[in-house]
Amino acid sequence: MANDPALPLEDFIATVAPGSRLIGLDLGTKTIGLALSDIGRGIATPLETIRREKFTLDAQKLLAICEKQGVGGLVMGLPLNMDGSEGPRVQATRAFVRNLAEKTALPIAYWDERLSTAAVTRTLIEADRSRARRAELVDKMAAAYILQGFLDRLGHLQMAQEKPRRTFTIIDDED
Repeated sequence: MANDPALPLEDFIATVAPGSRLIGLDLGTKTIGLALSDIGRGIATPLETIRREKFTLDAQKLLAICEKQGVGGLVMGLPLNMDGSEGPRVQATRAFVRNLAEKTALPIAYWDERLSTAAVTRTLIEADRSRARRAELVDKMAAAYILQGFLDRLGHLQMAQEKPRRTFTIIDDED
């Protein structure tokens, strides 16, 4: 989208300050699940859930957490439809990001969040968590699922760049 401030992965990574953490967000209509990466950007950990009020208050809470935790970039779950199309939830997420970008210089990237809540809910059911406990945990765990997917992709890109290239010279002694 032309006026969307979110950056492509490569630009996002180039913009994030070295040694800073990333924060993952699972934006819902009633809550915002948050997850935090380690400084090495390898592991995502569920952090907390912000109960949504008004955008300005939500943004203030989020940015205060970012400052406290040394966050250098935000990874926003993008709730695409199963066929990859964009529905009303994607439009709401993009609007949230546009508004948030006006309040912070932190770079923002999207990460496909399809099935994140379903995967986390299934894990919580398998762990025999009560319905009330699942409701309490699902948003921040979904944010961790989103952020971990992003971190895994980042790790694969870094490994591909660091891999030494092997070259071979064929010597033909038959001449």
